[in-house]
Amino acid sequence: MHEPTGIIIPISGPRRFINDLVHFARRIPSVPVSRSMNLSRLMVPRQTHPAKPSWVTLFMKAYALVAAENPPLRRAMLTWPRMRLYEHPQSLCSLAVERVVDGEEGVFVGQFRAPEAQSLGQIQQSVSSYKNDPLDSIGYFRQALRVSRVPTVLRRLLWWAALNVSGPKRAKRFGTFGLTSYGSLGAESLHPISPLTTTVTFGPIDAQGNVCVKIIYDHRVLDGAYVARRLADLEAALNGPVLEELLRREIFSDAETPIKRPHIATVLAPAEPSTHH
Repeated sequence: MHEPTGIIIPISGPRRFINDLVHFARRIPSVPVSRSMNLSRLMVPRQTHPAKPSWVTLFMKAYALVAAENPPLRRAMLTWPRMRLYEHPQSLCSLAVERVVDGEEGVFVGQFRAPEAQSLGQIQQSVSSYKNDPLDSIGYFRQALRVSRVPTVLRRLLWWAALNVSGPKRAKRFGTFGLTSYGSLGAESLHPISPLTTTVTFGPIDAQGNVCVKIIYDHRVLDGAYVARRLADLEAALNGPVLEELLRREIFSDAETPIKRPHIATVLAPAEPSTHH
């Protein structure tokens, strides 16, 4: 009697993207630091705000405000032609977004320029666009799928160059910090990995507003005590300026207009020569 056999399933574009990300992320000596926070003061203002901002939007704005006051959070390690630190003038947040491609769930990365300078309404509109717009209308996602079809050797070379050669190109293609959360699914990521210097994640927020928040950091760039203090700053930013903006109940400030296309950069194009490292 023959044993049953399974089937061979080709690796999809989104799965190749994650494989490449893991390939480079596992080279980073990353360490998680966590802090218990109470965000009960934000719960009612968030629900009654006209833009109905998600918790992801609030954390993105708050962390960008902290990074604006703490330049080390905007630094990254570059390795070629020599090891050095690069500091970007503003934050670029890379948000993990789950989308369905050809019937398969996949993870993409949406990028947000200078969240500290955007309103909560503007950030929320961009988050919704990344989650709901047709995939082929989002240039960042479309380019990620296109690059995933490149042969592995060349694809990995493109990733390596984008991460290690030019600071401005690295920030443009990958961002300065990452944000991911399973909190809305009732779960918590213990140690997400990423090639970025810092990644913010948080678990479920209970009825009393209690939540565990983590920053996973590149130990080549930052130290644990510094990151622990920035977690305290993050809690203060959420219960301070972010709460104050929620209470103003403005969707956009007078100087802002809605962003129709938040995707600001292509991903993993070959690194261009630059004298600004």
